[in-house]
Amino acid sequence: MSRALRLSALLPLLALAACATQAASTVAPAAPGFLFGLWHGFIFPVAWVLSIFLPDIAIYAVPNNGGWYDFGYFLGIVVFGVGARGGTKIVYRDRVVTPRAARGSHRVIRDEEPGA
Repeated sequence: MSRALRLSALLPLLALAACATQAASTVAPAAPGFLFGLWHGFIFPVAWVLSIFLPDIAIYAVPNNGGWYDFGYFLGIVVFGVGARGGTKIVYRDRVVTPRAARGSHRVIRDEEPGA
């Protein structure tokens, strides 16, 4: 897929996202803020499982104070919660490819070294 085609597919989605608003009734100044959002994002996996079985438990606080709660929730999930587990991947390298220029040409040839 070309870069221009991907960009043309993304632009309508961005335009739709720009139209999104939050209802004023769901934003309360004294409601949970950034720190509660951070905590709720961190405990998201446990809260999600419990919310399946217990109707009084939710994974997201409504009403909240808006953007700061959302930002804390995002950081709680991605940085401190579920998303933080991605750094334990192991990568094995089976071969080494070394580029070199062919004599009398501007073309690059790739030599593979087996077992390196």
